[in-house]
Amino acid sequence: MSKKINKPDQAPPAADTAEGITEDRRQEALLKTGALQSAIFNSANFSSIATDAKGVIQIFNVGAERMLGYAAADVVNQITPADISDPREVIARAKALSAELSTPIAPGFEALVFKASRGIEDIYELTYIRKDGSRFPAVVSVTALRDDQGAIIGYLLIGTDNSARKRAEEALLKAGALQSAIFNSANFSSIATDAKGVIQIFNVGAERMLGYDAAEVMNQITPADISDPQEVIVRAKALSAELSTPIAPGFEALVFKASRGIEDIYELTYIRKDGSRFPAVVSVTALRDDQGAIIGYLLIGTDNTARKQVEAEQKVLDQRLRDQQFYTRSLIESNIDAIMTTDPSGIITDLNKQMEALTGCTRDELIGAPFKNFFTDPERAETSIKLALSEKKITDYELTARAWDGRETVVSFNATTFYDRDRRLQGVFAAARDITERKRLDQVLHEKNLELESAKSLAEKASLAKSEFLSSMSHELRSPLNAILGFGQLMESGSPPPTRIQKESISQILLAGWHLLKLIDEILDLAKVESGQVPLSQEPVSVAEVMLECQGMIEPQAQQRGIRLTFPKLDSSFYVHADRTRLKQVLINLLTNAIKYNQLGGAIVVECTRSPLARTRISVRDTGPGLPEEQLAQLFQAFNRLGQEGGGEEGTGIGLVVAKRLVELMGGIIGAESTIGEGSVFWFELGSMDEPRLPHGTADEATLSNPSTTREAGLRTLLYIEDNPANLRLVEQIVARHSDIRLLTAMNGPSGIEIARASLPDVILMDINLPGINGFQTLEALRADPATAHITVMALSANAMPADIEWGMKAGFISYITKPIKIEVFMNALDAAMESAGQAIHPTP
Repeated sequence: MSKKINKPDQAPPAADTAEGITEDRRQEALLKTGALQSAIFNSANFSSIATDAKGVIQIFNVGAERMLGYAAADVVNQITPADISDPREVIARAKALSAELSTPIAPGFEALVFKASRGIEDIYELTYIRKDGSRFPAVVSVTALRDDQGAIIGYLLIGTDNSARKRAEEALLKAGALQSAIFNSANFSSIATDAKGVIQIFNVGAERMLGYDAAEVMNQITPADISDPQEVIVRAKALSAELSTPIAPGFEALVFKASRGIEDIYELTYIRKDGSRFPAVVSVTALRDDQGAIIGYLLIGTDNTARKQVEAEQKVLDQRLRDQQFYTRSLIESNIDAIMTTDPSGIITDLNKQMEALTGCTRDELIGAPFKNFFTDPERAETSIKLALSEKKITDYELTARAWDGRETVVSFNATTFYDRDRRLQGVFAAARDITERKRLDQVLHEKNLELESAKSLAEKASLAKSEFLSSMSHELRSPLNAILGFGQLMESGSPPPTRIQKESISQILLAGWHLLKLIDEILDLAKVESGQVPLSQEPVSVAEVMLECQGMIEPQAQQRGIRLTFPKLDSSFYVHADRTRLKQVLINLLTNAIKYNQLGGAIVVECTRSPLARTRISVRDTGPGLPEEQLAQLFQAFNRLGQEGGGEEGTGIGLVVAKRLVELMGGIIGAESTIGEGSVFWFELGSMDEPRLPHGTADEATLSNPSTTREAGLRTLLYIEDNPANLRLVEQIVARHSDIRLLTAMNGPSGIEIARASLPDVILMDINLPGINGFQTLEALRADPATAHITVMALSANAMPADIEWGMKAGFISYITKPIKIEVFMNALDAAMESAGQAIHPTP
């Protein structure tokens, strides 16, 4: 003890006053507690605290030190027990005692010892507060210490830690509540049997899980009768082997362990009343009477279906993860480039075999080393990492790698940053490709290009000289030809009229002259085309109008040879982006050739169609003799007079060359097919255009407001709104296989809305993650406009979670296709949408 106590055989300290003598007597009285005092004071299981009459602590035993964390010196002659007690509980105790004893009691030490001071036995519960501030419940017994005359000289408070009992009480309460909750819960099947296994109790949870009413099974069957018989047999065999004792398949196999006092929880398949099955986890407990004899069993089961599904799904996911890791590693290792990853500071964290070969170092030597150390210019190498971090990626950044043996390799360095699923930066993913050979080839190619440029320059000069010569010659020939044709016409219409022989001669002169003029014009056209002097004024041109003009110009020539001409009946929706004059020139050239090389009394059919890629094709089909394949390849070569070898037809052989160059200048393509004995088809394609909008109030306004009236029979329009060029190209290539679909495209929502209003497509295919306004907002805008509200809209998106699809369908998309596209699924959905759109536009009467 920290406080010094005077024993009876010691001389008291000098004190001349009565007060000093009284204090000594009080201390001696505190020590006269005999063996009990010694046992209690020296026990570490009790907190023994002795105070003087005012409550100041005088003795603080080892048990108190252990329980409360104070050393005796911290509290003796310093504080009262009230200072280490919960103040609120002390206040509550003072109030309760005041009411009980009908006398005011101050909160504090008095409230802790009041009953003991009145000679009343007092044991109560109180929360003590340790030196570190933590708390624990205690049971405190209080005794008043008195001297020989019965006067109170102090108090003894003996306390025990009540934590364990409190926890036990709480556990008992929880256990009782848990037992009640389990037995009455619909989430657990609680089945109680007698000792023979016949069911006696069948709770609501068992009824819900198994489909039986309690009355159907109680006193009727055992739990084995609602369990999978094969599993029961297997369990019996397994237990027989495990416990080295024969166990019959049936109810005994389900409860054998529990009957031997062994805790038993197992998985089993239960069979419902309707025959369906579900996995269950069953816990079995033997029920015993007061003498320990088994009087029955309690089987508590939970439906294990969800956990089994989760386990199966997790197993699949784990396998996918392993497959993905293997796939990713295989990709990295099979790459021809040296691949590595670094952390943001440029320290290598992973690499492939090619990186080892590039540097001549092992994987262990590279991982953890600075990336820059393996290049001839470390600062430039370090800069590449910084650039990748700041710009998110770099491409074709040239570095020179240096192996440990000094070997140097020029590489093209490409890098990008990578992140974890929470978008936190993890580092840089980089690939270094050996471009030593490419550098050498680039040098060789550069030298070759110089040679080609020199040759090209010479060729261009030669071509220009040829064009200038042809142009000069054409102009020189026109002057005398003008006189010949002029005087010839005067002679033909002169007075007196020419004789029959003169008229025939004049006719031959004029025929030859006009033919010569045509040849000169063709030569001049070629010169202009090759010298780049052809002026083009491209604009929306009506194909129907051009064909009508060409038909009027060419019919007389066809009638001379008895050839039947057939032109298509086109509506006003066929427009191309072209120069009107040059378009007529190309078409007239093809028609003239078809007449010239056709058989007498033959036929020519002109057709006009739209291709899926927003192009218009015009074709001229004749019934001539046809050309072999080897001659087809030479058709568009200058001065090629195929088909004229016998001298039957005259010409320069440059008409098709001029036609080809003009079509190409207008952004189109031209071609031909031919079959011997059946004829030939010459065609060209130009970019399609929408019909120009007329001013408000014009006569054609009604036609523009209802495009369905001008839609070509059988041709369906699809508008694809997508900001990714690669996806646009993919859908274009898929749709290109179907000639009955016309494809329009838009790169964002506002543009798509505008095109939809102008062209009223049958179906709109919409991406969801569009820039600006997204697919849902675009769909909402289309639905809000009466002009576009009827259009069928499909979604095509990478947002492929079930919730995304459900959200899309609720938003109003007729279907929701996820990326990557499965072509068959996509086309089936598109066909369904087109069919739906057809019903909406042309409803069945």
